Amino acid sequence: MTRELMIHALAYRMQERVHGGLAPVTKRKLHSLVAGIEAKGIEAFDPGIVLKPGARLVREWAGKTHTVVVLEEGFEYDGERYPSLTKIATRITGAHWSGPRFFGIRKVMSRPAVAAEAGHD
Repeated sequence: MTRELMIHALAYRMQERVHGGLAPVTKRKLHSLVAGIEAKGIEAFDPGIVLKPGARLVREWAGKTHTVVVLEEGFEYDGERYPSLTKIATRITGAHWSGPRFFGIRKVMSRPAVAAEAGHD
C-alpha cells in the first residue's frame, strides 16, 4: 500500500467513525458494480447516473413546473414516492418517456482509462 493510499484509507475510517458509513443504497450499488466488473472485466464498468439525495429536478411541461426530489431510495413527486424517474415522467406526460431523458439528465463521460493512467488529458 502506498503512503498516499494509506492516508486516504485512514481519513475515510476517521470520517466513518464520526459520520457513519455509506448509505445502504450506496453499498448495494458498489457491490453491484464490483460483481459486474468481476464478471465482465473493467471495460464493462458503467456507474450509470448518480443523483445525490436531496437534489431537486425541475422540468416545465404543458405550462406547469414539475419538481422531483431525489431520495435515498427513489424519488418524491407531488407528495408521492416513486421507484424511478420514468414512472414520474409517464405520469406527467401520459406517455412512456425515459425519466432521465425527460429531466435532461446525462451520463458524465469519463476519459479513457489508458489516457488517465498515462497522465494525459
